Amino acid sequence: QVQLVESGGRLVQAGGSLRLSCAASGRTFSTYAMGWFRQAPGKEREFVAAISQSGIKRYYSDSVKGRFTISRDNGENTVYLQMNSLKPGDTAVYYCAAAFGGSAQEMRLMRGINYWGQGTQVTVSS
Repeated sequence: QVQLVESGGRLVQAGGSLRLSCAASGRTFSTYAMGWFRQAPGKEREFVAAISQSGIKRYYSDSVKGRFTISRDNGENTVYLQMNSLKPGDTAVYYCAAAFGGSAQEMRLMRGINYWGQGTQVTVSS
């Protein structure tokens, strides 16, 4: 069993930056592909970014490419999402996800996900 705990969400002005963190329990963090997803009010949950077990392969949605960066620290069992140039359209609850032995590429389609975090709210004001 893996528990994922997100943090770092808050209210920020448009153009600002935030860094989200997701701390994972357990000793097998390096075997999980990790991803970030978000869900805005009245909308379906959508893919934001994913990173492979080694951190070499990274994928982004078109809407955040060039503004967000996903990274991980396997020694600290933590995955990060650096968000720059934030827009009101980025307002959502952001969720961390883990895919045991899975593919970061498949996580783009929400496939292979074993665990979800509880979410952290990001609100971007105009």
